[in-house]
Amino acid sequence: MAKPVFEHILKVRDYECDTQGHVNNANYQHYFEVTRHEFLEKVGLNFHQLHMQGIDAVVAKVEIRYKVPLIGMDRFTCTVTRIERVNVKYVFHQEIIRLPDETICAKAKIEVVNLVNGKLSDPDVFDEAFKDYIR
Repeated sequence: MAKPVFEHILKVRDYECDTQGHVNNANYQHYFEVTRHEFLEKVGLNFHQLHMQGIDAVVAKVEIRYKVPLIGMDRFTCTVTRIERVNVKYVFHQEIIRLPDETICAKAKIEVVNLVNGKLSDPDVFDEAFKDYIR
């Protein structure tokens, strides 16, 4: 397996769990988003500052395959395994991997488009920032 483009370590907080003691499915989307924002910071972009300039990266589609549930206090790595540029969107392939046993808990394919002043636009600022990470 190829080394991920980016990895971010997180820990499940008890309030993120449902009655069965598993992380509620909606929280996985939060984990994936936090990781993408941290990746932006790594490449020199700040999500809030971009917004203040009229540039918004907006999720257009999310596909998540849940494999093994995370439970309270689990530590895990959330990754960006690869990034694709498809027309005007970026497709982020991401995984959540439980530590220390490295069990894949969820896989996601998240499509992001770029709006400039509210209008769909080519993601020029992201093209430059992601050029070394497109696979």
